[in-house]
Amino acid sequence: MSATGSAGCRRTRSSGGRGRRVLHILHLATGKWLLPGGHLESTDTNLMEAARRELAEETGILAEAVTPASNIPVHIDIHPIDANDAKAEPDHQHVDFRFLFRTGTEVGRLQTEEVIDAAWRDLDSISDVHLRCRIAQVLR
Repeated sequence: MSATGSAGCRRTRSSGGRGRRVLHILHLATGKWLLPGGHLESTDTNLMEAARRELAEETGILAEAVTPASNIPVHIDIHPIDANDAKAEPDHQHVDFRFLFRTGTEVGRLQTEEVIDAAWRDLDSISDVHLRCRIAQVLR
């Protein structure tokens, strides 16, 4: 079992109807639109900072340019991860601590080793119903 941190991020400037849009990345390995996120590292001081670091690494949005909506996760999820022969990883589970951040900036340079694209997508595009509802509650 691995702990991971994910970062839902929404624009604070109301531009082009983005008030209910959340930043997604198109993940290279899975081909899926996901929230930015990844494994905790030994240098991470807490779960929220891990999520903020992953957001910065994957999207190029500076960590200083985002503010947390709360100091506690908006959602916690446990989900299976398939084995990855290329990384010699067996199948396992992720405990994903999902935080919501706000920013007034655009996407920067993507981490192309892991990310194909990034886009501000409508909240309704989040497939996890529980996560979508929790983010909607915070955005009200």
